[in-house]
Amino acid sequence: MNLQKTKTILFLLSGIAGWIVWGCESNFKEIQKSNLSEFVPSGEAEKINLKYTDSGRITAILVSPKMMEFANVDFPFTDFPKGIDVTLYDKNNKRTIILADYATSYKLTNIIDLKGNVKITSQDGQILETDQLFFDQKNEWFFTEKSFKFTDAKGSSKGQGIDFSKDFKVINSQKIAGEIESDE
Repeated sequence: MNLQKTKTILFLLSGIAGWIVWGCESNFKEIQKSNLSEFVPSGEAEKINLKYTDSGRITAILVSPKMMEFANVDFPFTDFPKGIDVTLYDKNNKRTIILADYATSYKLTNIIDLKGNVKITSQDGQILETDQLFFDQKNEWFFTEKSFKFTDAKGSSKGQGIDFSKDFKVINSQKIAGEIESDE
């Protein structure tokens, strides 16, 4: 009879344990669902045409089919999932045109991440093409570690890793190959 009693107690304990585990798992799933917050933009806009000014002078024009603002996250950013077309103007009204398939602007760092068929063209005819390029808005400085192609009146070159000023007056490249005419 002792063996029968032990089997019955074990059977009951197994049933109770299973019920507790099932109940906790069910509650755990409900708690997980309630703690999930959807990652949705705080604002969206289509067919953007923004003009940035400084002291009444246009400094930049940004055109994009779609903009998504994520201001309600710990590291706020703005996404341009369908690409951008930006025209920058210097103090002498010289233009630099920037095209990219995708862009993300990070508010806290003032860095813009340009991705996919990135092309920058200066008014002087200098062209830089790459797959990804970062722009430091505060210092007005571009940089990448990706492969690039640079073309100007002196020729074209290819390389990997480059950084340069917004007006192409200062250019630092890392690994470069190509024929370039020198003033020296």
